[in-house]
Amino acid sequence: MTEVLKLALVDGLSARVIAKRLNISRNTARRLLGRAPERDLGTSGQRTSMLAQFDSQIRQWLDDAPELKAPAVLERLRPLGYRGGVTIVRDLLHRIRPLPTREPFLTLDFSPGEVMQVDWADFGFAIPGCPRRVSALVMALCYSRFLYLEFTFSQALGTFLRAFERGLATFEGTTYIDMFDNMRTVVTSGYGAHAVINQKFLSYAQSRGFAVRACNRAKGNEKGRVERPIGFVRQRFWPGRRFSSLLDLNKQAVQWRDDFANNRVHEATGKVPALVFKHDEQRFLKPLPDTPFEVDDIESVSVTKLFRVKFDRNTYSVPPRLVGQTVLVRANDEAVTIYLGPKQVAWHQRCWDIHKDIEEPSHRQRAREMKPRTAGALPPDLVGLGETGAEYFKVLRATGRSILRETVRLTFLCELFGERNTTAAVEEVMQTGHVGAEYVEYVLRHKRRLTPIVTPLRLGKPELDNLRFEEPDLSVYDQLVPPQKMLDPGEPPDSEENDL
Repeated sequence: MTEVLKLALVDGLSARVIAKRLNISRNTARRLLGRAPERDLGTSGQRTSMLAQFDSQIRQWLDDAPELKAPAVLERLRPLGYRGGVTIVRDLLHRIRPLPTREPFLTLDFSPGEVMQVDWADFGFAIPGCPRRVSALVMALCYSRFLYLEFTFSQALGTFLRAFERGLATFEGTTYIDMFDNMRTVVTSGYGAHAVINQKFLSYAQSRGFAVRACNRAKGNEKGRVERPIGFVRQRFWPGRRFSSLLDLNKQAVQWRDDFANNRVHEATGKVPALVFKHDEQRFLKPLPDTPFEVDDIESVSVTKLFRVKFDRNTYSVPPRLVGQTVLVRANDEAVTIYLGPKQVAWHQRCWDIHKDIEEPSHRQRAREMKPRTAGALPPDLVGLGETGAEYFKVLRATGRSILRETVRLTFLCELFGERNTTAAVEEVMQTGHVGAEYVEYVLRHKRRLTPIVTPLRLGKPELDNLRFEEPDLSVYDQLVPPQKMLDPGEPPDSEENDL
């Protein structure tokens, strides 16, 4: 700056010459000499927004629909001649949008045993080597703040009902009203007073004697008694813990819940939840009924050509003769049991991994024994029908009936009623000049009045599964009743009986 002033004041050079000699811009030279032109800050420098002419229209739209977003306003402005972008529309809406009315909140008071709040919380992939997310079911009694906490691998209805049932057993009763967030296992559609409750869960609630109330959407204040405990679990129990399995996780959670969470001095009430529950609230809970409720996961699925059923992202094997049949899969936390009608056909330990194939070795061995077969022979699933079956299928191939459908249906009947009874029914049907599985089933169910053969229930413990009891001898009761003359259906009654 000193050099610029010397050249200007001593040497009398112009700003243009000074800029050239010192290799600076003319504007810089003029600014240093105090000769830069002053910027006109009058109205000529103010720019008019492209939205100015639409300001009143936009305000009217916002008055009618305050929730309008910038893209929707832009769409309405285009037909009116607006040529700008969405950014300045968004900026204008941010300035002029009416502020929502702040909702006042009231402190909710609950009577002992009146209300319980229930919600799920997601804890991500927490078990090493297990590709399933871990969820926590939290149940909080609103009066005492007494908690039930359980971690699961699923939020499906069956898992939810089993965990909920264990929670009620811990409380040794239930409240009159249970409040739920909009979990899909409870609310199928709508929310709040307009919520449509899952029919099976509604039946469960009726069986346990509590009313179901759904919270409104985005209204966390309505279920604060369970939202705060979830945050408490995240902050005080979860950080820094390590778990080897779900069982280990729940073992640690139960110890923390019973030793600390329910025995601490609650920050809101200043009381110990466990003591308030024991002395003030538990006696007001409704006792649980003795009537059991179906809490298993139940699905109806078809057996694939690989003699598998798909259930909960895994596959389980069944006897290969059931290919094409529709079976019922019933599962709890430990086992997966498969039924054909009332008959149990397979049992597996439940797998909580994903994309795994669980196979019973005997099923594969049976599939190997069924191969190969000669063309035109009796289907391998029905070899037990013998010559009667071979003759039946020989006649069947000359008709227009589906061989596959007949095979599937007769296999189903053999499984339920036994091969011997089914063979006799097939022979009786052919004697009438007919073929068809529906005729065979009619003979078994209605004409001979047979009931399906049901296998004994497996409990999974050898000491119980191997118990055997002798059939009691009921003939001793015949000695207590005097013998009576049995009449043939066509025999007329005695004259003495006619006189009576």
